[in-house]
Amino acid sequence: MNPTPATTSNSAQRKPRVALAIATVFGLGYLPLAPGTWGSLVALPIYFAVYFCLNFGRLPADWQPLGALRAVTPSSFALVAASATSVLIAAIGVWASSRAAKFSGKKDPQFVVIDEVSGQHLALLLGSLLPVRWSSLPEYSPFRPLGSSLPHSVLSWKFLLAGFILFRVFDIWKPFPARQAESLPGGWGIMADDWIAGLYAALGLWLFRALGL
Repeated sequence: MNPTPATTSNSAQRKPRVALAIATVFGLGYLPLAPGTWGSLVALPIYFAVYFCLNFGRLPADWQPLGALRAVTPSSFALVAASATSVLIAAIGVWASSRAAKFSGKKDPQFVVIDEVSGQHLALLLGSLLPVRWSSLPEYSPFRPLGSSLPHSVLSWKFLLAGFILFRVFDIWKPFPARQAESLPGGWGIMADDWIAGLYAALGLWLFRALGL
């Protein structure tokens, strides 16, 4: 009696399909060319959608997303929702990447790209929190007299492009302690280095905004 068919069947049943779908961002991780870049791109519309939709009624009438860099004061709900989104992506990413790594037998499989989604979103979220110069605040902002004291979000192609480029640079470069974070167990090691790259990218975005670029 040959046990091979049963063994194969059991292995197929144990395949973590949901975890793999999340870890690969529904197959993007299987693309042969730069899967991490595609993962980072996914985070851009997620970030934009949360802030844009939840601030729809607060955007100035003359706001032009393809025009000059503009600051938008987000509602508290939008900020909480964006933060919750970031935490949710991170938590699900740790779980999914852990299972994907265990299934593949590799510590950090190349097809796992949920870490790029999480790190990129974190970079954009934190990069939007730097208080900008008071002169760049909208005229209607109640915080204008206080100067740059409260969080602001930028919804422009310049901000998104700068955040994307900065994150990709730091994700590839892996400055301290990003590379060291890869030694963490399971999904934590897969995700943590991208979170650190996101922090570095956020610093770059703060400088980008402080210079008024």
